[in-house]
Amino acid sequence: MLLAAIGLAGCAAPATTPSHTAPTWKRVWIDTFDGAAGLPPPARWSADTGGDGWGNRELEYYTPGSQNASLDGRGHLVLTADKSNQDLACWYGRCEFTSARLTTAPSSTVRYGRIEARMKVPVGAGLWSAFWMLGAPTAPNNWPNDGEIDIAENIGSEPATVHGSLHGPGYAGLDSLTATFTTPSGEPLSSRFHTYAIIWSRSSIEYLVDGEVYAIQTPDTTRGNRWVFDRPFSLILNLAVGGTWPGSPATSTVFPAQLVVDYVAVYRRS
Repeated sequence: MLLAAIGLAGCAAPATTPSHTAPTWKRVWIDTFDGAAGLPPPARWSADTGGDGWGNRELEYYTPGSQNASLDGRGHLVLTADKSNQDLACWYGRCEFTSARLTTAPSSTVRYGRIEARMKVPVGAGLWSAFWMLGAPTAPNNWPNDGEIDIAENIGSEPATVHGSLHGPGYAGLDSLTATFTTPSGEPLSSRFHTYAIIWSRSSIEYLVDGEVYAIQTPDTTRGNRWVFDRPFSLILNLAVGGTWPGSPATSTVFPAQLVVDYVAVYRRS
């Protein structure tokens, strides 16, 4: 989601357990976010914090603790974006919003497999929900050379559309390799949970919504540039407010807004 990163979303998944149970896949780990209300599992997830715009001129301050990221006690992780009444500094002055951004770096990384999350995204102009990955850094400030995989991104002003993107050297920001999925009926993605996934191998990355493949990227699609998706990547969940892509919230955007995550799971081919 650095710079002009983009994302995805889709149709319905019926249960609160991972949708992909084919015997060719072996589960590596899963977070179902069960337990009492409180902080998300600290063994895997940690909070990125700050209000510097995150390369996208975002308007929120990402907070630590459970203020904007918590378990709801009903088996969900909830990331909440809200108007701020705190004295927090953002790149443009006093922060107008707070929200949350969680990462598995550096404790947990993934290299190849099926990576998926079942989520319900919020609706409203200026909201930016994202489930994505960053390549393990090989040098400071080395984006996009270390790679970025946007598994699922939705901006609230496009309620029925999800974006899936790759960013790498020569295909980053507005020039990323991007595909979109729109619900056939135009039903807003916010109306129910959907499962967003990639199937990642040495030679391809497939994008799926509720088990349906809607795009495949390969080294041949990088327009002659280097394929950098051969290293460990960390996972990120965040709910941004504003930025160069979604724009500022409208007066009709309702706060607090919530990105609700049922589970995140990683599988390996058996």
